[in-house]
Amino acid sequence: MGKPLNVALIGQKFMGRAHSNALSQVSHFFDLPLEPQKHTVCGRNEKELRAFAQKWGWQNCSTRWQDLAENPEIGLVDIGTPNDVHAEQAIAMLEAGKHVACEKPLAATLDDARAMRDAAKRKKRLETFVWYNYRRAPALALAYKLMREGRLGRIFHVRAKYLQSWGGKDTPLLWRFQKKHAGSGAHGDLNAHIIDMARFLLGEEVSEIHGAVSKTFIKERQILGEKRMGKSSVDDAVLFLASFKSGAVASFEATRLASPHQNANSIEINGEKGSLHFDFEDMNLLRFYDADDGPREGGWRRIMCTSAGNHPYADAWWPDAHIIGYEHCFTNMMADIVRVLGGRKPEIPLPDFADAYETQRVLEASILAAKNRCAIKMTEVK
Repeated sequence: MGKPLNVALIGQKFMGRAHSNALSQVSHFFDLPLEPQKHTVCGRNEKELRAFAQKWGWQNCSTRWQDLAENPEIGLVDIGTPNDVHAEQAIAMLEAGKHVACEKPLAATLDDARAMRDAAKRKKRLETFVWYNYRRAPALALAYKLMREGRLGRIFHVRAKYLQSWGGKDTPLLWRFQKKHAGSGAHGDLNAHIIDMARFLLGEEVSEIHGAVSKTFIKERQILGEKRMGKSSVDDAVLFLASFKSGAVASFEATRLASPHQNANSIEINGEKGSLHFDFEDMNLLRFYDADDGPREGGWRRIMCTSAGNHPYADAWWPDAHIIGYEHCFTNMMADIVRVLGGRKPEIPLPDFADAYETQRVLEASILAAKNRCAIKMTEVK
């Protein structure tokens, strides 16, 4: 085992479980330069927090996240809280000399995201990470490698969508439906992922948003624990069209009201030499088309991305075609985080605050395009 890396986590709900599980599993499956330790978990509800800490093996717990900045034993702080508090917590931890991992989107607003990016720039010796965990699906990581090899040639089209159905009228007024906490709805929650996927795969930035539409279909939702209704102040669906700097055109769609889709996070890229298609609901597969196959034998290849030595991360897990799931993306990412903090290279690039800020700019530009019913050049969004 390597030198201990004491990790603290802020937030013990959905993302808290995903991150705790990754920390619990990562050293069992990966040979790492550091040994991550679950040092302290923070949350608001002390009773729930203590139960969570005991269940997931956290050594300490605190209802005051500022304690983490004051503790010299902690090296990495992992932020899994609602979007509106990311900036305050992340900047405080950077100022205290901690490495920081933060859930996506980077922040609730572009101003907060910019402040986080700038704070990270000032602390050049500290590492930052953002949990765009879908990059760590072996099939998507293979797609990245194929594109680095030029297998698709010049890119013409990017077609991305993220469709869910859990946000119907019976879903209560959770923090994700309140702009003051979330910043946006399906846009920041779902479009953020597919924007990151597209930027990651192409290795270039969006140059212009050509048009967008944002809709809130369900205006009121029941307040948790009460009979009265409250206003839903975020979008239920956002669609937009864009161009990349190379000239490739792209479409993006995110919604929480696309029954019966549950987690249909997908992207297709078409180029002059070939195409690829990934859908998270079939996450172990990558579909790849090579134009050199010709019209007689050409068509989608079905690649099961589970072969050790051939597919990213596959050597850490199970025999061929013994598939992995959602939680493994977090474990794969935790492995890459620990590699970087231990002086090694990640399997594939990790998003830092500066990288995630570029995704936040696209989120902002597309909302401006929807609001003003116009095209927005990315040079207009700083």
